[in-house]
Amino acid sequence: MNKPDLKILGDLKKANYSYETVKEEMRRNIKQKIKNKDNLFPGIIGYDHTVSPHVQNAVLSKHNMILLGLRGQAKTKLIRSLGQLLDEWSPAIGNSPLNCHPLNPNCAYSKRLVAEQGDNTTIVWRHRSERYHEKLATPDVSIADLIGDIDPIKAAREKRDLTDEEVISYGIIPRSSRGIFAINELPDLQARIQVGLLNILEENDLQIRGFPVRIPLDLVLVFTANPEDYTNRGNIITPLKDRIDSQIITHYPRSLAESLAITSQESWIHRDETTLLPLFYRETMESIAFIARDSEYIDKSSGVSARLTISLVENVISNLERRNLMTGDTIMIPRFSDLNAAVPAITGKIELAYEGEREGLSLVAANLIGRGVRKIFTNYFPKIDKADSGPVNSDPVFGKIVSFFSENNLLELSDETPFAEHFQLLNTVPTLAETAIKYLNTQSNEETALGMEFILEGLHQENLIAKESLDGLHRYTDMMATLLG
Repeated sequence: MNKPDLKILGDLKKANYSYETVKEEMRRNIKQKIKNKDNLFPGIIGYDHTVSPHVQNAVLSKHNMILLGLRGQAKTKLIRSLGQLLDEWSPAIGNSPLNCHPLNPNCAYSKRLVAEQGDNTTIVWRHRSERYHEKLATPDVSIADLIGDIDPIKAAREKRDLTDEEVISYGIIPRSSRGIFAINELPDLQARIQVGLLNILEENDLQIRGFPVRIPLDLVLVFTANPEDYTNRGNIITPLKDRIDSQIITHYPRSLAESLAITSQESWIHRDETTLLPLFYRETMESIAFIARDSEYIDKSSGVSARLTISLVENVISNLERRNLMTGDTIMIPRFSDLNAAVPAITGKIELAYEGEREGLSLVAANLIGRGVRKIFTNYFPKIDKADSGPVNSDPVFGKIVSFFSENNLLELSDETPFAEHFQLLNTVPTLAETAIKYLNTQSNEETALGMEFILEGLHQENLIAKESLDGLHRYTDMMATLLG
């Protein structure tokens, strides 16, 4: 829709424009989008039948709302998408500090201007992108920042009395009038600052320093917060929580497919050349976050952000990119050893419980990677029943592979080996390539090599072969010989 070519209040009246509040505007638009089966919140994955209906209900109810959830649950992304529920263009009185609607001026400046100029009052058109404002709550935020204060310098310059409403210097909330204002991490606001929001939520107006004039506001307030037991930095005061109409609980992806879709959407995968990421490898990386959320080593109250797998994928590709620059290879496909190089993407995204602190960050990260490999390995390959099927070496799928190592053979792989040499080394293990092709349906030598590594890692996690890693070298050997040694 093009910006309307209406420049004064009289034009607006002739066009039969009518005034409606922001909440009524959003309600009208969301009703139409629901009827049209539009995608209400583009880029938000996994909330279609859980969080999204609650947000829709809150908008239909003309509610202010808070999204409550652990870190990395797309809370900020969701509230930013609410701006799409506003009209594309909205009229406002020119230079109005509160963006007053021309048909409903509600501040002293706008009322004076309309009284003086009448239908010749200049109007401006604001795009929906200008009507969404956001503030990250920090302990140093003041009432003046959010709501405003009396400006004695302005009073002196314009020769106005301090009781004149036009000497008020408005904060970010009133300047967001006729739009949406969001506060991220609400508990970080000091309690005395949170008290200042009570009147805005309950009465939809503000008062500054006991100013005798009540200024009505027309806006939608949305907040985000982590659960109160997550942080000691502060809580939401009970009266404020009571005045927020809808409290909506967010969550992490509930399926591997949803998590994969989020990571694919948010991560920087496409570099100078196309990177090949077979499904079993992507699932392995994704499963690390799921395992971390259930791990006894991780503080569950802090959560494990979806950013973990996003950073992990990016680090894996960067390690692959770095290796290719050194070896001269051109095919962009990772190795399982790249997961170890991406450990920094994990350690920065988890908070350890007491048991995890005893183990240490690096060991916990290695444990999560190993458990992720094992989880996906069991999805693709037949179960190894070590208790009932007799000697493991007689296993029809992995028998010859395990036998190779039990006969005092070893396989040593380096992170910096060119692909041709790397593939040749892997092929020294009998039936390894055939098994990868059969169960993983690999389509190229590069995919087959990755599948062969997957099998070795899976057998190691099943305690059938041993593995030692040091400074980019990975040595696979016989489990029993390693234990005895």
